[in-house]
Amino acid sequence: MRRFGGAAALALGIVLSAMTGCGTASSSGDRTEILVSAASSLTDCLQDIKARYEASRPRVAVHLNFGASGALRRQIEQGAAADLFISADGENMKLLLDQDLIDESRLTALLSNELVVVAPADSDIRIGAIDQVFQEKIRHIAIGDPETVPSGAYAREALEHLGLWDAVRPIAVYGNNVRQVLAYVETGNADAGFVYRTDALASNQVRTVYTVDSSSHGPILYHVGIIKTSRHRDEAEDFHQFLRGAEAREIFEQYGFGVTE
Repeated sequence: MRRFGGAAALALGIVLSAMTGCGTASSSGDRTEILVSAASSLTDCLQDIKARYEASRPRVAVHLNFGASGALRRQIEQGAAADLFISADGENMKLLLDQDLIDESRLTALLSNELVVVAPADSDIRIGAIDQVFQEKIRHIAIGDPETVPSGAYAREALEHLGLWDAVRPIAVYGNNVRQVLAYVETGNADAGFVYRTDALASNQVRTVYTVDSSSHGPILYHVGIIKTSRHRDEAEDFHQFLRGAEAREIFEQYGFGVTE
């Protein structure tokens, strides 16, 4: 009987260890980890929000996965682990909602932004109207890939609205996300680029030369939703609430975002 009891205890220990590894159980000293997939334009502010949140919830660790909203949406569609998704547009969130991958009761329009054109800080480029992107000093203009990057989709929509898209395409340099577009302008690989106002504010290597008329494209709204397959629902709910609270609002506004709630 003693031999049987030892074997049973060992087997139980292995089972409990496996459960802990897969996230279905945890020891008192473990931190619950949640994964937030978020638009690249949120990189700086979410790092600050993560630090503030973890300081008040020492048993929760927030991991941030940044990328183009369309690319992140495809990752989620293909089964990639995530607890929350923050998209820089409503379209990518709607596509997940239509596939029943997002909890509609926890879907929130969280932030707003503006589309601007930036140039290197030391350049003498001036733009008084959007059609002035066609000038000798602008040989290449960086734009997020409109198929996956919302800032690029907004830029294309604005240019199509004015009948300029076909003329811009030959000089366009496409970025995989809005931060890559910003980097193209910072490094001189593009003479100008379409980014969000918040991205322009985050860099001292570029300056805003034009603010795109918001009536020429759809509203730039960031949506946050909880993934239905989240294995840490309570923690995901709590972080979702934190994003909508006063502490997070203060940080978002410091970085230039409009808070819609």
